Amino acid sequence: MEHNLSFDPTYGHDLDALKKVGYPTGPIDFADFWRSMYDRTLSVAPRVEVREINRTDKRIVHEIEYDGLGEFRVGGWLTLPADGKFDRGVVVGHGYGGRGAADLSPAFDGAVAIFPCGRGFNRSARPFLPDRGGVHVLHGITSRDTYLHGPCVADFWAGASALLSLYPQIAGRIDYYGTSFGGGIGAMALPWEPRFRRAFLEVPSFGNHPLRVTLKCEGSGESVRLYYQTHPEVLDVLAYFDAATSASYTKIPVLCAAALFDPAVPPPGQFAVYNALAGPKQLIVRTAGHWTYPEETVEHASMIRSVRSWLMDESV
Repeated sequence: MEHNLSFDPTYGHDLDALKKVGYPTGPIDFADFWRSMYDRTLSVAPRVEVREINRTDKRIVHEIEYDGLGEFRVGGWLTLPADGKFDRGVVVGHGYGGRGAADLSPAFDGAVAIFPCGRGFNRSARPFLPDRGGVHVLHGITSRDTYLHGPCVADFWAGASALLSLYPQIAGRIDYYGTSFGGGIGAMALPWEPRFRRAFLEVPSFGNHPLRVTLKCEGSGESVRLYYQTHPEVLDVLAYFDAATSASYTKIPVLCAAALFDPAVPPPGQFAVYNALAGPKQLIVRTAGHWTYPEETVEHASMIRSVRSWLMDESV
């Protein structure tokens, strides 16, 4: 694929090489760290508020707020079918550009969907939190107890709590859908959240940090790579926030779309997440991620059809 970048967005990997990328096993207390954060998140009552703001012929759109870890007020959107008929729920993560509205994709047909803004972004913005990916990715990075990615994971767990407080009938039928930042944060969230039934991760970030810090890119990973050059000890913190390590604890069915070419999220990191998944899994190979290319529209439409079928699958 033609480009004018100063580096190769395939990182010298073809599909066979990408399928062989490994993942870190993580610290000995990796699981304990995340289970403790999960327990603290679920101890907070969500105190949900919703307001209808729009209707289309397919979806009803609400603004929503709820309490997350530390009683942080998380904002986002909630949509449900216009006919009011649904039998499942979806928690939807976003990319590192944040999200300015709900996604009305047919991938969420037949479901009530919640679109939280991870803290720092859009409806979860605060003056004391960064809203740009390259800065957000470094916030609190000197300690596992202050790194912002932990509370962002918790915001999506709390999103499931918010859904269930409104629609208890969907218990056991909640899925996760996340892209890029939301794919990596979702991979960190999945193993510890028994309320998620299935998941879809698209071009997931934050996989295999020891490898990622060696790969130049245009995304938030470049901020981490440059920080690592003067603070190599940061890998001790990032070891707790590795999406590929978390994937190795994930037993639910996961559909993953990973790209062969991606200047923002290096493909070896994406495939590290997919390769590590320990449960039933399927792979969609994208030509490119975070890049415009001729086949993009057709590939995306095909992917959405696959995701819709995956999330509506009743087999697990």
